[in-house]
Amino acid sequence: MSSFYQKYLLPGLVFQGVVIGGGYATGRELVEFFLPHGPIGGLLSMGVAALIWSCVMAVSFELCRMTRSYDYKSFFKQLLGRFWFLFEILLLVLMVVVLSVIGAAAGAISRNLFATSTLTGTAGLLVAIGILTFYGSRIIEQFMGVWSILLYLCYFALVVLAFFAFGRDIQTSYKMATIHSGWILDGFRYAGYNLATVPAVFFCLTHITRRREAISAGLLAGLIGMSPAVFLFVAMMGQYPEIGREVIPSTALLSRIGLPWFSVLFQVVLLGTLVQTGVGLIHAVNQRIAATLHDRGKPMPEAVRPVVALALLLIALLLASAFGLVKLIADGYGLLTFGFIAVFVIPALTIGPYKIIRNNINDAAERRE
Repeated sequence: MSSFYQKYLLPGLVFQGVVIGGGYATGRELVEFFLPHGPIGGLLSMGVAALIWSCVMAVSFELCRMTRSYDYKSFFKQLLGRFWFLFEILLLVLMVVVLSVIGAAAGAISRNLFATSTLTGTAGLLVAIGILTFYGSRIIEQFMGVWSILLYLCYFALVVLAFFAFGRDIQTSYKMATIHSGWILDGFRYAGYNLATVPAVFFCLTHITRRREAISAGLLAGLIGMSPAVFLFVAMMGQYPEIGREVIPSTALLSRIGLPWFSVLFQVVLLGTLVQTGVGLIHAVNQRIAATLHDRGKPMPEAVRPVVALALLLIALLLASAFGLVKLIADGYGLLTFGFIAVFVIPALTIGPYKIIRNNINDAAERRE
């Protein structure tokens, strides 16, 4: 694996892999946050979210590198001091919601794809996540990087096929579009809670050794994370505004394109993205547990990793069956958004630069001595 890939591209691919399965892989998140602002307003709102992602991750990656804080507990002790636990509370709540979303989505996709029960699809997701979390960082890093590249190819192909199938409708949607108000606020909202997944990227930042690499990787990560969403959103405009009523818009879009082989391929890739999201989030918790045990002079037993995954996924499964995909995304995410803006986004853009600048001043003073 090349040094350039590990330093500059891998963090963005891992971030995209964690973010996508929590909602926008199905298209449902795009419907909730961006579709109400119309074809152009939705893209502008995505641009706001991507810009915030890039800025926050550039600062976070450098602070992580500078302090060698590769788990979220260590990182937020640097950023928030004794109030670090506020992030953990919000993260655990969000994690249950996200795992519920991917559990519901995996069940629905498996039912459409293999004619199995919803429970079978969700159970398959649970097994895949458990296996990957057992093998740890190296395998997770390889899986998430390769699968994210495959996903990029599929989403790009989706846009091309959508233009062939109903390109005139896409053009009409944009020609007749008006920009609805509130797109800036929804860009902030969308960016806010999704940035809670950034600590899931920290484990692969050990390849970064310089400030330039950390900041560049962070800036690129925002663009990498949002690009597949833009592809899907543009493709959805061929069925606008009816697509907003679909529970899984991406699946509905595939059925209207009318290529069964691509529909099967896309949904298989989609299932892999759901695994990515679950693995990334649960691995972040495992890394936090491992770091705590390490500080106490104890190793983390490998068997604990899949046990943590199983416990979190079972809780999420109960929520998924109780509430369903649409309600989880519309209500669960919205309630957590402003909490993450308060405990992560604002501190990262204020306290984070201050600590980096202060560290530079201290380093310069030590060199003069």
